[in-house]
Amino acid sequence: MTVPAIRVSGVAKHFGSVCALDGVDLEIAGGEFFGLLGPNGAGKTTLISALAGLVRPDAGRLEVMGHDVQADYRGARRLLGVVPQELVFDPFFSVRETLRIQSGYFGIRGNDDWIDEILHNLDLTAKADANMRALSGGMKRRVLVAQALVHRPPVIVLDEPTAGVDVELRQGLWRFIRRLNEDGHTIVLTTHYLEEAESECARIAMMKAGRIIALDTTANLLQRFGSETLSLEEVFVRVMNA
Repeated sequence: MTVPAIRVSGVAKHFGSVCALDGVDLEIAGGEFFGLLGPNGAGKTTLISALAGLVRPDAGRLEVMGHDVQADYRGARRLLGVVPQELVFDPFFSVRETLRIQSGYFGIRGNDDWIDEILHNLDLTAKADANMRALSGGMKRRVLVAQALVHRPPVIVLDEPTAGVDVELRQGLWRFIRRLNEDGHTIVLTTHYLEEAESECARIAMMKAGRIIALDTTANLLQRFGSETLSLEEVFVRVMNA
């Protein structure tokens, strides 16, 4: 039996009186390009944080390629690359130094060839020796993508990866991400640009109030309302208001 890239079973999480995750069940197959959509506060980032081991759920189980996130954190984390929504960076290092340090966290040395390839594909080569403080918001976000990829994880989670990135650079980023997916990487995307999810994701889950309220192929979601021709954004609004 094939082990899913991500398995979430009955995961619940409360922050005080707030229910962030309400018994979430989800499986994502290896090699999928999967979309996770929902309004602010739906639980998407909490679910991603739980997958990355940054949030401990109150109940349930999370696995990355068969590795339990709590029982085998190191094994699960090595298989996962996460691009966070927040712009978090160390202001004391250059872009290249930042990526070398990130490689070291995973015990990887002599990674410069792959770092050079990532820099090229994310249009960061000219900024390789620039201090992180000197970068624009869009450049910093691309460095976050590079950090998530530096240990070559088979499962990549992108939490709003193109926020603040201009159109031309966004297109270059998507070309690289598509290539990774074509090479077998599993991609999980959250985005407020619903046209990105519609064009890139073969399957989509929609979250609301900590629960998955719709889960289907993108094509089926678009056809759900009979013969009407709808965009994913219109389908999203209807599902959220149902």
